Amino acid sequence: MQYRTLGRSGLKVSVLTLGTMTFGGTGPFAKVGSTDLAGAKRQIDLCLDAGVNLIDTADIYSTGLSEEIVGEALQGKREDVLVATKARFPMSKNPNDAGSSRHHLIRACEASLKRLRTDYIDLYQLHQRDGVTPLEETMEALDYLVRAGKVRYVGISNFSAWHLMKAMGIVERHHLARPISQQIHYTLQAREAEYELIPASLDQGLGIMVWSPLAGGLLSGKHRRGQATPEGTRQLAEWTEPPIRDTDALYDIVEALVAVAEARGVSAAQVALAWLLTRPAVSTVVVGARTDAQLVDNLKSADLALTSEEIATLEAISRPPLLYPYWHQAQTASDRLSEEDLSLIRPHLAT
Repeated sequence: MQYRTLGRSGLKVSVLTLGTMTFGGTGPFAKVGSTDLAGAKRQIDLCLDAGVNLIDTADIYSTGLSEEIVGEALQGKREDVLVATKARFPMSKNPNDAGSSRHHLIRACEASLKRLRTDYIDLYQLHQRDGVTPLEETMEALDYLVRAGKVRYVGISNFSAWHLMKAMGIVERHHLARPISQQIHYTLQAREAEYELIPASLDQGLGIMVWSPLAGGLLSGKHRRGQATPEGTRQLAEWTEPPIRDTDALYDIVEALVAVAEARGVSAAQVALAWLLTRPAVSTVVVGARTDAQLVDNLKSADLALTSEEIATLEAISRPPLLYPYWHQAQTASDRLSEEDLSLIRPHLAT
């Protein structure tokens, strides 16, 4: 297992993180999975044996049950593991039991600590943008949690680039706890993050944590052109993350993944995960699984080194088009582009 620093911090995280959205499986999350305590203990042990040192959860996953399972499963192992969780989404019908207000974040953190059966959370993340609460209030609440010793690091998730930069400006101006990471959706099938979020991460020193790196199973190799959707998959369960905007393009990517995988004697899922680990600013990829076999297969991706030719093939088949102003920058400003700019534009200059 390799370890990378998480953003502009001294925290070392494994390149793979165990995701726990499948833990519990109640309410809408039953569509994702329903791993019970015994299954969670097995998966955590598999990850620890492989060198994984970060577990990611959220209070909204099965309305707190995922956190409870993680907390119980980690008894006697807490000091060996980094625990990340998130808050923002409604946890009840109480109008103040949602969002990123000072009131909600402090209460949500204290509730997560109890469910996780721990005195501190290693990484506390804003699960989504709250457009109602002033961002100054939100960032000040996170700073309070750090200063109180309840949280060691803070991060954000699912922000747009201007939301992100506004948050970074606030913490710099007021000398508050600085986010070290952003958790985003990023796959061969969905590379929108390359327009703004990845360049912003490079510029601001944020480590990227990738959620749903197999696009809800779309990139596992099980979904092929002209074939029926396999039983027991998220797509069959009408799970809508991520949206599929171009089915033909998706299947072209899957075929390229399968071709690389078959040539290497590995799974398409391993190739998709390994590709992400070659991308700029990516610190860790969050992997979850319905079954132990799926998890074992995903863990092997940490040891899969793709060749430059394989990376180029996958990059070309999935490359996003240059939107404005990027095509204009490529045409008129290529003599003075930064590395942050080039993280998006370089492949287009080469062609």
